[in-house]
Amino acid sequence: MTIKPPTSGVRRTEWPASTSRPVVTPLQPSVVYAAPDPDALDAQYATGSGFTYAREGHPNAEVLAAKIDVLEGATGGIITGSGMSAIGAVFLGCLKAGDHVLGGDQLYGRTLRLMTQDLPRLGITTSLADPTDAAAMRAALRPETRMIVVEVISNPTIRVADMAGIAQVAREAGVLLVVDNTFTTPRLYRPLDHGAEIVVHSVTKLLAGHSDATLGYVAARDPALREAIMAANVTWGLTPSPWDCWMAERGMHTFDLRFERAQANAGRLAEALAAMPAVARVIYPTRPDHPDHNRATGLLGGQGGNMLSFELTGGRAAANAFTRAAPEIAFAPTLGDVGTTLSHPASSSHRNLAPEARAAQGISEGFFRLSVGIEDADLLIAEMTRAAAASLG
Repeated sequence: MTIKPPTSGVRRTEWPASTSRPVVTPLQPSVVYAAPDPDALDAQYATGSGFTYAREGHPNAEVLAAKIDVLEGATGGIITGSGMSAIGAVFLGCLKAGDHVLGGDQLYGRTLRLMTQDLPRLGITTSLADPTDAAAMRAALRPETRMIVVEVISNPTIRVADMAGIAQVAREAGVLLVVDNTFTTPRLYRPLDHGAEIVVHSVTKLLAGHSDATLGYVAARDPALREAIMAANVTWGLTPSPWDCWMAERGMHTFDLRFERAQANAGRLAEALAAMPAVARVIYPTRPDHPDHNRATGLLGGQGGNMLSFELTGGRAAANAFTRAAPEIAFAPTLGDVGTTLSHPASSSHRNLAPEARAAQGISEGFFRLSVGIEDADLLIAEMTRAAAASLG
């Protein structure tokens, strides 16, 4: 019997062969990958090599993970669908009912919600302590504590954790130290070099850098932990999009340049804001009046990063006037974009906290978090000066 060649476009076309290779990473949106026969598929699953189904991994995620691995000094990093899914994969993969998690009391708002409202529903208890005080963290440990979760620089108050002290506490207690390195990035701090067992990122932020890709990253020192986190990632469907991975990898090609420019701008802007009558305080790690200045100098090598916070002398009315007078600066609950973005925690990331809880963290209605971008610094200072003057009424 003669088989006629296909006369429609339904059948897939083989990828063209070439002795040269693409300079730009190809985008591979395929959901599935075909194997030649059952034996080959069995072998593939047994060895964990190659790709079968995109929820279990795909080339664009691996390329991006490898790039971040280099920066973090890690191996086998995992890309997830968002920063929160990275945190979620760590909790789901490493914890069980009856475990206790100790967190820093100034974590990102959604991480706080996950710890205080969602983990307890799974039988996992949680508590919070001041990460700038290692003794307070030690005192909050329990016999069932399995994990400590902290940010190096807190969101949004820019406090600097006592990472050396917390790492010692975790090591002596035999618990996992998980560090959210989103604010700092590997350019300021590499957690795995300083005693952390797991590092996570919201790649959405400064690593990708263009507000057009939503992704997370997690890497574990212990291969067994890595496998447990990967299993949770696959089972719970925390899969990243190949398109977002491709976009983030492209963004990371300029990460070093963007970081340096944004950090330089942040340092200048912090000094300019501090001199404005409408500004009650500025929180930036390199400033001598930062509450953790000495620790920050040693921990971050004299660098400050691109994030700062400031507080207006007025309340919500002053905050409204400030944002309206600075339309060029995006008022949006994000950070790490190429352009400067302004966030108001009381109405966004920390809106679900009781006013008393926000006040305890120093977050007032006049409190702003600023993610400084790569614009001309003089332009940024002029815009902020105009906005600050408008906030005085």
